[in-house]
Order: sequence, then C-alpha cells, then structure tokens
Amino acid sequence: MKNLILSTAALALTAGIASADVVRLGTEGAYPPYNFLNDAGEVDGFERELGDELCKRAELKCEWVTNDWDSIIPNLTSGNYDAIIAGMSITEERAEVVDFTQGYTQPSPSAYAAVAEGVDVNAAVVSAQSSTIQAAHVASTGATLVEFPTPDETVAAVKSGEVDAVLSDKDYLNPIVAEGGLVFLGDVYLGGGIGMAFRQSDDDLRGKFDAAIATMKADGSLNALLAKWEIEGQF
Repeated sequence: MKNLILSTAALALTAGIASADVVRLGTEGAYPPYNFLNDAGEVDGFERELGDELCKRAELKCEWVTNDWDSIIPNLTSGNYDAIIAGMSITEERAEVVDFTQGYTQPSPSAYAAVAEGVDVNAAVVSAQSSTIQAAHVASTGATLVEFPTPDETVAAVKSGEVDAVLSDKDYLNPIVAEGGLVFLGDVYLGGGIGMAFRQSDDDLRGKFDAAIATMKADGSLNALLAKWEIEGQF
C-alpha cells in the first residue's frame, strides 16, 4: 500500500511537470463555427484561432485535445487536459465545479428551429444537446426534452420528424437554416457568455488566459475574430 501511495504521488508530480511545459486545451471538435475538425482531422474554427492567439500572448506552449461534450468537465477535473475552450457558456451551476475566465463572447441568442412555422415550443417535443444550457431551458418549460450527445444529432432528429423542434446556439444553427429545410421559430437568451474553464486549483493559469483575453478585447483583435467567424456580439 505504501509503495502504491508513493507511486501515485510520483505520477501526480510527473503530470504536474508535464502540464507546466505544455498546456493542453480541451475542446469538443463538433460545434462549428466555434470548434470543429477540418478535412485534415485537425481542430479548427473560431476557438482554435482564439486559443492559439491566447497561448501566444500568454507565452505558453499549447496542444489541442478533443473530448466528447458529456464528459468534458469531468475529464478536465481529472487532469486529462488543463483548460476547456469549447463553446461553454458561463453558468452558476458550472462555476460550482470549475473556474471561468471572463467571457470571450457576449451572451448570444439560442434559437428554436423546426421544419415549418407554427410549432408551440413550450408544448412540443424539442431536441437539445445533453448537458447544455439549452437542454436545461427546455426542461424548465412545458416541452418534452429529448437529449442527444452531439449537436448534429439534435438537428437530424428534427429533419427526420423524431422531434418537433431543436434548441441550440443560433450561431450554430444559422448556416443550417440558410441551407434550407428548417426555419427559425424564435430566440432566447441564456447564460453569461462563453469563457474558458479551468480546475479551481489552477488560478494562476486561468489568470494568464484571462489577461490575454483582456488584451484582445482592448486592441480590437477579439472583435475582428468574432466578425470573421460570423459570431454575434462585439465588445
């Protein structure tokens, strides 16, 4: 038992040293325009560009790690990566488990979409990605919530007729609705903007990224990046 404890301590120390050399950024890789995998299988999108620039300004060497949304916070707290940058809205409930930077987006609208107008979203069957603020909102209404692991599945459920409507970030739904086949039913504002999340024990690291976000707001480069990726809201 003593040897096991010593071995565990040594592994923890080694992991700490590794994380000091390389900061691992965890993202979903399935939520455009915030983050997605490009044709080369690499993390791409608004948050890829943002994260790389923040690491440069904070003088940190960073690498990207992808993780399913459902376990993205547990795998942060267990040490599989050092920060989450994955379109995560800042909420009081999440802030009980992780510490957030300031928001790098303004609170932006979520939107309902369906194959036709006239759906009563408060009495319909509505899909949303599991463990999101959209799912929590649907559950708080009179609607029937159907949760899916990925955002693509929430949209597919509407198109197939499995559900009546979907609720998701409007930035995500905009290009899908523009392609045809779905129409917007209305907007709702949820959460306090999107920020990076850190283990509560990593205040120094969080502070470095928080300061870098502040410099991007001050020099206008964050607004330029938001505009490039057609994400609503300017600072």
